[in-house]
Amino acid sequence: MRLILKYLKNYKGWFLLDFVSVFGFALTELGIPTLVAQMIDGGIVANNPAYIQKMWLTIIVISIIGVAGTILLGYCCARLSSSITADMRNDVFEKAQQFSHTEFSKFGISSMITRTNNDAFQVQMFLNMLLRMALMTPVMLVASYMMTLRASLQLSVIVAATIPVIIIGVIIVARASKPISESQQQSQDSMNRITRENLSGIRVVRAFNNDTYEEGRFSKENESYTQNSKNMFKLMTLTQPAFFLVMNVASALIYWRGAQLLGVQQLQIGQLTAFMDYLFHAMISTMLFCTVFMMYPRAAVSAHRIQQVLETQPLVTDPEGGAELGASVEELSFDHVTFVYPDGDEPVLEDVSFRVRRGQTIAFVGSTGSGKSTLVNLIPRFYDVTSGAVRINGTDLRKFSLTSLRDAIGFIPQKAFLFNGTIADNIRFGKDDATQEELEHAAKIAQAYDFILQKPQGFDEPIEENSANTSGGQRQRLSIARAVVRRPKIYVFDDSFSALDFRTDANLRQALKAETKDAVVMIVAQRVSTIMEADCIVVLDEGKVVGTGTHRELLENCPVYHEIAVSQLSEAELRGAAAAGGC
Repeated sequence: MRLILKYLKNYKGWFLLDFVSVFGFALTELGIPTLVAQMIDGGIVANNPAYIQKMWLTIIVISIIGVAGTILLGYCCARLSSSITADMRNDVFEKAQQFSHTEFSKFGISSMITRTNNDAFQVQMFLNMLLRMALMTPVMLVASYMMTLRASLQLSVIVAATIPVIIIGVIIVARASKPISESQQQSQDSMNRITRENLSGIRVVRAFNNDTYEEGRFSKENESYTQNSKNMFKLMTLTQPAFFLVMNVASALIYWRGAQLLGVQQLQIGQLTAFMDYLFHAMISTMLFCTVFMMYPRAAVSAHRIQQVLETQPLVTDPEGGAELGASVEELSFDHVTFVYPDGDEPVLEDVSFRVRRGQTIAFVGSTGSGKSTLVNLIPRFYDVTSGAVRINGTDLRKFSLTSLRDAIGFIPQKAFLFNGTIADNIRFGKDDATQEELEHAAKIAQAYDFILQKPQGFDEPIEENSANTSGGQRQRLSIARAVVRRPKIYVFDDSFSALDFRTDANLRQALKAETKDAVVMIVAQRVSTIMEADCIVVLDEGKVVGTGTHRELLENCPVYHEIAVSQLSEAELRGAAAAGGC
C-alpha cells in the first residue's frame, strides 16, 4: 500500500473524481430499493396509480444517474491504475539505468524483466480493483446496514451476525494465499531466466544436442508454477461457493423471520423487498471487498519486489556537484588499486599501479582470469575500486560526474552487442547527431565500410534480433565504429579484436593510430600480435602486475609474458617488433 500511495499523490484530482463517483453510485443503488418499497406500499397496495407513476419516473432518473456514475467510476479507475503503473514501470527502468553491475548481479536480468512487466501488471490489476471496489464497498456496506436497521431491527441482527463470518474467512484465505503467491513469482523468474538462456544460446544447445535437458529444466519450473497456480485457483474456487453458502443461509433466515413479521403485521411487503435488496448490496459489497483482500497478498508480493528495486542504492553513485572532465585527457593512472567484488572475499586486482599519457597505447595481457577485463571496467566506473584510486589528469575519477566521465570514454566490450535498428542507428548510438560522413569515416576506420556497402540497404540495413544477420567479426567492427564516431578522449578495447582475422586486425590497428593520436588507448587482448607495438604492456597474473614494459623488454625480463608470446609467435616474429615508447 505504501508504494501505491506514493504514486497516488500525483493524481489527487482523478482520485477525488473517483471518490465522488463512488458516492453517486452508492446513492443510486441504495435509493432505488427505498423508492421501490414506497411504490409497493404507497402505490400498489394502496391502489394509487398517480403515486406509482411518480415513483417510476423518479426511479428512471436515478437509474440514469447511476449508469453515468458507473461509467465515470470505471473510467477513473482505468485512468488511475494505468497511469500509476506506467509511472511505476518508468521509475523501475530509470532506476535500473543507475545500477552498477553489482546490482544487476544481485537481482538478475530475468528477475528485473519480471519485476518491470509482470509484477507491475499484478499491481495494476489490484489497484484497478482497489479503486473500484475498496472505495465503494465500505460506503455501500455501511449505508446498506444503516438501511437494514431502518427497515427492520430484528432482521438486521441476522446480517450483523453474517458479516464477521465472511471477514474471518477472508483473513484465513489471505494468509493461505501469500506463500503461494511468493512461490508463483519465484517460479516465473526462473522460467524467464531459462527461456532467455535457451533462446540466446540456442546454437550451443543444439550443437551439444541438449534439447531434452533444456526441456526438462523448463518443464520442472513450469510444473512448479502450474502447481502453485492450481493451489491458488483451488483456494479461490472454494472461497466463492463458501461465501454464497453463507449468503444463502442468511437469506433463508431472513425470509423465514420476515414471513413471521408479516404475519403479525410488524413488517410490510415493500419493506421486506427493500430489506432483501439492502441485504444483497451488503453481502455483495462484503464479498467484493473480500475479493480485493484476497488479491492483496499477490499484489503485495509484487509491490514488495518493485519496492526492492526502487529502494536499492547503487554502489556506484554520481557525485553531487561532480567535476567536469577537461578538454583533453593528458594522463590516466592507476594508483595502488585493489579491487574485491562486493560478494567476493579474495582480491581480483591487488596493488595495481601504472600510468599512460595522451597519445600513448597501453595494453594488458595475461592468462584467463588474471583480472584484465575487471581492470578496464573500473575506468568507466562499472565498479568502484576497493582501495587506491584511478586518476584522470591527477584527479580521482570518482570526483567527476558520471555523464562527463562516460562521455569521454569509447568503450568496446568483450562481447559485441548490437541493438535492434539499422546499422546507422547502431553506429549513431555513440553519437546520436552524427552525420552520414561521420558514419562512413568511423566505418572505414573500423574496417566495416566494405561489408556495410555489400548489404542490400547499406547503412540502412536492419539488424535482426540477436544480430543474426551479422558475423562475430562484423559485430566487433560495428562496435568499434560506434566508439570511433564519438571521438572519445579514452579508448578502451576489451578484447575487441578477437573475432578478426590477422589482416583485418593489422589494418584496423594501423587506421586507429592516426585516429587516436590525441587520445589514451587501452587494449585488452589475448593475441600478442595485437599488442606488440603498444607503448606499454602490463602483464597480469592472478590480479597482480608481474611485468611492465615494451614488447622487447618483457621478452627479456618477464617469464610470464615470454611464455605467452612463445606459445603464439615464431622466433622471427618475437624479435621483429619493438615499441619506441615506454611506461
